[in-house]
Amino acid sequence: MPNQRRQSEGAAPAGRRDALAIGHVRLGDAPRIVAAGGEAELDALAHADGADLVELRADLFAAPTPERVGAALCRLRDAGRPVILTVRAAAEGGRAMDEARRRAIYAAGIPLAQAVDVEIASTALVAEAVPAARAAGCTVILSAHALDGTPPNEFLLGLVERARTLGADVTKLAAHANDLEDVRRLLEVTLGARHRHVVTIAMGAAGAPSRVLFPLAGSLLTYASVGEATAPGQMPLAEVSALLRRIYA
Repeated sequence: MPNQRRQSEGAAPAGRRDALAIGHVRLGDAPRIVAAGGEAELDALAHADGADLVELRADLFAAPTPERVGAALCRLRDAGRPVILTVRAAAEGGRAMDEARRRAIYAAGIPLAQAVDVEIASTALVAEAVPAARAAGCTVILSAHALDGTPPNEFLLGLVERARTLGADVTKLAAHANDLEDVRRLLEVTLGARHRHVVTIAMGAAGAPSRVLFPLAGSLLTYASVGEATAPGQMPLAEVSALLRRIYA
């Protein structure tokens, strides 16, 4: 069965952004938890109790190839949770990989995933991935990662508009929080953009509470680890699940 980006009762008319879903998981009704990991965490991702979705970080494979990543996507898909495919660029926190290989992995993996995450700054790759994702019924997440600090609010809100222009269903903004003031500012961005399908994350030790706080303010997804954290400040899946399930019980 082809991937379904919308709910099973039917796709929304062109241009509408309601009823957004990744696979069978509807977004917006409650915060959704994403278990994130690479090849070393494949077993844990396949048995990620407490997660709604999983993110396969293909850039974290020891020797990533379209074939190896494709096999991993099939295994995770068969486990029952929708899968987000990410091949993160080194400039935004991923492992170094030449662009030709990144493009090949995305091209092979998009038909096997339920969502795809590409950096807004990877303009050439975005131009290829967005139409491929549309053809495959794959939800498009366009993301930006500020590794050294939290940019001004106006800049971050501008990225949301840029991502929507490029074809994003969801815009993901992750920024390193040096202190609680950075967390507060990113919370303001979350509240200001919560009706525009955003995911916001404050990375680093100071930003760890954002993994639970920002979903309460409108961030659609929160990411949790099932092994080694894939981003600074990421909390273990069991902790995030217990906290959010208690709040949303």
